[in-house]
Amino acid sequence: MDDKRNIIMAVLLTGIILFGWPVLMETFFPDMANKNEAVEQAKTSDQAEAPLANGAAADGSGPAASMTPGSAAFGADRAAGTVRTLPVVLAETPRVPIETPRLNGTINLKGARIDDLTLTDHRTGLEKDSPPVRLFAPSGTKNAYFSRFGWAGDGVALPDDQTVWTADKAKLTPQSPVTLNWSNDSGQTFAITLSIDENYLITAEQSVTNRGENAIALKPYSLINRTRDLSNVPAGEASSWTIHIGPVGVFDGAANYDVDYENLAGEDPGFFTNMFGTSASAGTNSFDKDVSWLGFSDKYWLGAIIPVNNPKVVGKFRSGSNDVFQAEFARDSAQVIAPGKVLKTTTRLFAGAKETALLDTYKEQYDITLLDRAIDWGWFYWFEKPLFYLLNWLFQLVGNFGVAIILMTFVVRGIMFPIAQKQFASMAQMRAVQPKMKKIQEKYKDDKQKQQQEIMKLYKDEKVNPLAGCLPIFLQIPIFFALYKVLMLSIEMRHQPFMLWIQDLSAPDPLTPVNLFGLLPFDPPSFLAVGILPILMGITMHFQFKLNPQQMDPMQQQIFGLMPWVLVFIMAPFAAGLQLYWTVSNVLTIIQQKWLYSRHPQLKEQMAKDAEEKAKKAEEEKAAKAN
Repeated sequence: MDDKRNIIMAVLLTGIILFGWPVLMETFFPDMANKNEAVEQAKTSDQAEAPLANGAAADGSGPAASMTPGSAAFGADRAAGTVRTLPVVLAETPRVPIETPRLNGTINLKGARIDDLTLTDHRTGLEKDSPPVRLFAPSGTKNAYFSRFGWAGDGVALPDDQTVWTADKAKLTPQSPVTLNWSNDSGQTFAITLSIDENYLITAEQSVTNRGENAIALKPYSLINRTRDLSNVPAGEASSWTIHIGPVGVFDGAANYDVDYENLAGEDPGFFTNMFGTSASAGTNSFDKDVSWLGFSDKYWLGAIIPVNNPKVVGKFRSGSNDVFQAEFARDSAQVIAPGKVLKTTTRLFAGAKETALLDTYKEQYDITLLDRAIDWGWFYWFEKPLFYLLNWLFQLVGNFGVAIILMTFVVRGIMFPIAQKQFASMAQMRAVQPKMKKIQEKYKDDKQKQQQEIMKLYKDEKVNPLAGCLPIFLQIPIFFALYKVLMLSIEMRHQPFMLWIQDLSAPDPLTPVNLFGLLPFDPPSFLAVGILPILMGITMHFQFKLNPQQMDPMQQQIFGLMPWVLVFIMAPFAAGLQLYWTVSNVLTIIQQKWLYSRHPQLKEQMAKDAEEKAKKAEEEKAAKAN
């Protein structure tokens, strides 16, 4: 019993670590914004790094001094109260339309920005007339988010965010690239040729032709600038301990999810660390090693800039005022362009949905290191990707994501079936030796060491392995966590219906008895809004536990009796797809247990004896109280 108690405690501790760590961190280490003088000094220093010149961008997108891309004076237009509506801002500057099968938008000729992109095959809601998801929006709007390509340098007139470029085409399409041109008065011509594929990848070729009399030195750079606005983020798409939302990139061949908005802005300075040994402070985080790509990740969407031909670049995440952030990279050294010569630099921009198959295709086709890690698969990446492809294949086969989840549950339970057989066989053996164990415990109740020795000898004589029955529990922890990540992160499940009231498997079950399934005109608080699926999950888990052999320890009995109903409330806010998987898995486990009991009658007989002893003991206690 001590062995089983220790194992149960280990499982419970594992669950506490997985689910309780973020709560512990938030409880004992709250945000320390405005409390750390060193952090404030770091932010002030960063903002003073490159003050904007008159007429430069107020959002931090203009080139800084000392050949550094971007500026630290982010968000000045928002601070000045100049945030305007999207139609007004779009009408203020000349633009070139972007039209592809999956992206619509415009290029802003003022500043040569890609700042207007919508994803035509992803909608904001379930309604048919719901607008498409907007990814990029121009500076001056509430949710500004854009990309820009430029040059930094000294002693030469450079295009900046106020420069108005000319375009050689009226529209950017997959069949028709667009070249933007601008020339200064000293003989340099700057060009940006933009091409786009039929999905979400834009290629920008920057070129500088030096027709002047002297050589010049320039650093091409690329950046993505965005405003963090949490007011319109759905609860299921917010950052959590399992879903990274914020700055992301691949540096020295490894994906990095350690930088987030809070610590970059100095809101969480106590835990702001730089994993790469380079300079780090609140407000900036530089990576001087090999930068494969960097940008900003949402749960389902990604904006990332990718250097081509693996040039040596320095990458940086920066923050400014009013929740404005920037990801940028530039060549590590200036490039000299002699008179009559041309400098060319190519960068790719991914702006779209994090579709697993598409990211894998881009990764292989363009040799983009770990682009698939834009999806934060977590610890069990090696297992989750095949699991996702199985789920997606089943979806393509049956056309219903809910049915695909059910079929995948059958597959997973089928794979686990031999292990479950061994578990039940071990449980049967353990139950068979229970009477002998009780005698040993009674005989040596005052000598724990001797008791343990005799029990171990009993295990050896009876060829019983007390740990064999617990092995499936430990195996199922990573399997369940992997399924959780797959179902939570897959954009392929977003807005996918199942049947009846389940019209979005990526959202929690919307139907709850708390408001009589919507008949009462109020929305219950989230911790009470328990849907039908989590209730069914709790009921099936209750019956599943009832079929398990009765625990000898009364405390263990209480824990297992209470666990299903606690999990009902824990699982209620999760995606309906995950709730569906768990419910179906419980049903299959119950069927499996029934069948295995027929194969191990000694286990069923022992359970009946345990039930009789329990009932008899309860009657004796009742009679004793009556007397």
